[in-house]
Amino acid sequence: MLRRLLEIIGIYKLYEKWLWRQIKDKEKPTHVGIILDGNRRWARERKLPPWMGHEKGAEKVKDVIKWCYEAGIKILTLYVFSTENFNRSREEVEAIMNLAKRYVQEYMNDKNIHEKKVKVKLLGKRELLDEDLRRKIEELEKVTENYNERYLNIALAYGGRVEIVDAVKEICRKIMNGEIKVDEINEEIIEKHLYTSHLPQPSPDLIIRTSGEERLSGFLLWQSAYSELVFLDVYWPDFRKIDFWRAIRTYQRRNRRFGR
Repeated sequence: MLRRLLEIIGIYKLYEKWLWRQIKDKEKPTHVGIILDGNRRWARERKLPPWMGHEKGAEKVKDVIKWCYEAGIKILTLYVFSTENFNRSREEVEAIMNLAKRYVQEYMNDKNIHEKKVKVKLLGKRELLDEDLRRKIEELEKVTENYNERYLNIALAYGGRVEIVDAVKEICRKIMNGEIKVDEINEEIIEKHLYTSHLPQPSPDLIIRTSGEERLSGFLLWQSAYSELVFLDVYWPDFRKIDFWRAIRTYQRRNRRFGR
């Protein structure tokens, strides 16, 4: 049994290296967005409570951040929890928020975050989060606010339609205050009022969704107009480096025309 396991691991590592050789010298995406889907189904198939799937999924995030460092990907946006997800059971929502608090605290002291100058930002309706989580997030944003080599965006309490509504409201306020004229509104003005306005490239080159579902579920609706989409039939806790490398290889094989 052990020998067979070692053989499988050896084959996996060889395949991982083979994939890396295929993608390493080709253009990689600057901005990758990932919809972290399948935590609950992963837990259900193992007869575990749903929050155990979220725990495993949160651990996977740390791996993916390291893979992005390795691949030279500058911007990573993770869709963690939508505004609609608040409709889940109170126990599950509380478990997810407690996980968020724990990992935000870990990132505060993460050596890689500081050595690699990663700006961390929350994308979402922070007023829907409890005061303790908001405070922890704001502290993490504060200590990383001057970093600009890499960007980690956590879409938590996020909704793509809500983001656009918030942008419209802010633009309307500025019109009423005489800061903007109606005829001045264009795509650039709108982008400056989205949650991603701090990014050098707000639009993801590549969006990955795990779990086999093939929809965006409100993720970066404005920004994803020309993103390449890759849907993987693997639950988020089981997402592997070879899945990530294969998604990048798929992206590299696409002919991006941007409507031309």
